[in-house]
Amino acid sequence: MLFTREEVLAAQRSVYAAMPPTPQYAWPLLAQRLGFKVWVKHENHTPAGAFKVRGGLTYFEQLLQSSAPPAGVIAATRGNHGQSVGFAARKYGLPATIVVPYGNSVEKNAAMRALGVSLIEHGDDFQASREHAYALAAERGLHMVPSFHRDLLRGVMTYWVEFFESFAAGDMPSVVFVPIGQGSGFCAAAAARAHTGAKTKLIGVVSAHATAYLDSFRAGKVVEAPVTTVLADGMACRVPDAASLEIVLREADDVIAVTDDEVAHAMRVLFADTHNVAEGAGAASLAAAMQQRERLQGQVVGTTLCGGNVDTAVFARVLAGA
Repeated sequence: MLFTREEVLAAQRSVYAAMPPTPQYAWPLLAQRLGFKVWVKHENHTPAGAFKVRGGLTYFEQLLQSSAPPAGVIAATRGNHGQSVGFAARKYGLPATIVVPYGNSVEKNAAMRALGVSLIEHGDDFQASREHAYALAAERGLHMVPSFHRDLLRGVMTYWVEFFESFAAGDMPSVVFVPIGQGSGFCAAAAARAHTGAKTKLIGVVSAHATAYLDSFRAGKVVEAPVTTVLADGMACRVPDAASLEIVLREADDVIAVTDDEVAHAMRVLFADTHNVAEGAGAASLAAAMQQRERLQGQVVGTTLCGGNVDTAVFARVLAGA
């Protein structure tokens, strides 16, 4: 998916009116631990604690330019998309309803309510919540904010443009690991790579307990897969988005899987070596780099701490090694 220079500049204006660019660091302890330079892009430092807030800002700005703006919006989420919708809906003065599955993150739910959304619990997983949200949208005359859309990608890609544009040609990471939930993060990275002309390889990362995108990447078509991850809820996808998968198939150099144990270890490493808190999906990028460390020796590697919204009790158990 390609964006014009004017579209990218407009997205940056929209995003930077609400937040500054996020930092990225090559932490010395990570380099010491892995044996190569590892850049971490800190999307846990956005106003909503995750990268998706950027997409909500550009999506709502475009939505409100239509001839008939909606009376309200609705979305389904495991948390970060819902916070993005809530943040932007509050900024633009629209009521928002968010549907989450039962057993969703307590603190993500609290964060969404604090943004003023009406929260509904429905279904055992994200797919069930999404189907219910679409039904409610039709019933109540609400605008459904999807998890994957061009106007969302336009905002999300601003973080990858920041990343790629920060390097001189000779210093550019040779590979970047990007977690895949519904695919907006990966597809935005691909769009930013095309926009900046970077030659970096993009490796998608899924949960080994939610392999829909990996199975679909291997099959070359949408393949549904069960979700059993208890830690990486941001990657708990059962059915891939077809438009997103098309981009993943075209742009990914590979897609790999990391287990909950590997993610938990990466969460502990990020806290010990950088003193940053990562949620499960937020640590998946580093988990993949650690998994692949033997073949990455001598390279410069990019990772993204794409979210830090983990429940206190969950993080305590992770730090304790439980």
